[in-house]
Amino acid sequence: MKPRQTIPIRTTALASHVGAEVQLQGWLHAIRDMGSFAFLVLRDGSGTAQLVVAAALHAELGEAGCESVIRARGLVVESAAAPGGAEVQVHDLELVTAVTESLPVTLGKRKLAAKLPTLLDYAPLTLRHPERRAVFRLSAAAMAGFRATLGAQGFTEIQTPKLVESATEGGANVFEVDYFGRKAYLAQSPQFYKQAMVGVFERVFEVGPVFRAEPHSTSRHVNEYVSLDVEVGFVESHLDVMALLTEVLRGMIATLATECAEELELLGVTLPEVPHEIVTLEFEQAIGLVGGDASELDLPPAEERALGEWARAEHGSEFVFVTGYPLAKRPFYTHPNPAKPSASNSFDLLFRGMELVTGGQRLHRYEDYVAALAARGLATEPFEGYLQAFRYGMPPHGGFAIGLERFLMQLLGAENLREVTLFPRDIGRLSP
Repeated sequence: MKPRQTIPIRTTALASHVGAEVQLQGWLHAIRDMGSFAFLVLRDGSGTAQLVVAAALHAELGEAGCESVIRARGLVVESAAAPGGAEVQVHDLELVTAVTESLPVTLGKRKLAAKLPTLLDYAPLTLRHPERRAVFRLSAAAMAGFRATLGAQGFTEIQTPKLVESATEGGANVFEVDYFGRKAYLAQSPQFYKQAMVGVFERVFEVGPVFRAEPHSTSRHVNEYVSLDVEVGFVESHLDVMALLTEVLRGMIATLATECAEELELLGVTLPEVPHEIVTLEFEQAIGLVGGDASELDLPPAEERALGEWARAEHGSEFVFVTGYPLAKRPFYTHPNPAKPSASNSFDLLFRGMELVTGGQRLHRYEDYVAALAARGLATEPFEGYLQAFRYGMPPHGGFAIGLERFLMQLLGAENLREVTLFPRDIGRLSP
């Protein structure tokens, strides 16, 4: 009789192979020694599976403990008590890489009992825990939904330089680097380049890191994060940009719903509904609603939270747009409101009481840029490479940027942005 073929599979496929001989490989996630046999939990990149191993076979692992890499071969059988309703009766167990030292955290429990500093200090290990891993599966799906939604509307994905010759937003919050004896900076955003690329493709987007040299240590800031940037040509005003953002968010949420059901359940996440039209407040209205100071140029976090509570209570919405911020608070490339030049054609989108997105309409005429820079006391020379695009005909355009980690933080109800940042960089952390 021919021996049965052994099928290499991943753990998520186990239940569909009942009665088959399979091979699984991964990490030893947990061990429960029952004496005459042991239950081992094997974890691979897709999930976990329960293995039933005879005592003699288990003994071959010697001192190897959790997180050792193993390869197991055996028969898949139904088991109502096993995760997913199936387990593997192992007849061949191979130790690939042994781990014999004590782990700084226990990964084999449903909840990872570790404080944030430990999670970050041992990130290459703690990220293996199913809950930690689920966070970044959501991150990947959010980026995929962002790309798919824009790709379906004729947008072209671009990748722009992260070493630049001038500060994108102006000001001092940039990381200076030595570029072959010249000063250069890490990009605060892809703003200049994505605007230039509107003159090439009309509709562009980018997913990439941005850098802010702000010496803060708050729960909502890090110094490097992932920005989901969009720029689109031939807009009438910032309202067109807001409508596009609404569609993009709807696409991202839909992707999470279809691609990440298990992760959402594991993390206890309830996805928000994105209204067809998100409630919108003018900046002065927003200030009045929360009893803020009429001379304010921006909304502090406490007022953002209050507006989030108002939107939820009055409109059943977890999103609210605030438009018409004072032009003095916005970057120099922001288009003024033609009817009120002190205000801007710009917006912030608040999600569950926190700023998630900043966007708006941009200037598109060269002479307007020269005037805007002069009004800010900025010379044109450092921006000549940027301004070049506007000498040769640019359409009215606008765009926005979503902070990926902010999105995840609010989606998961995390208390600190670092919980949802893969390897966070802040004023005190440069490794791992």
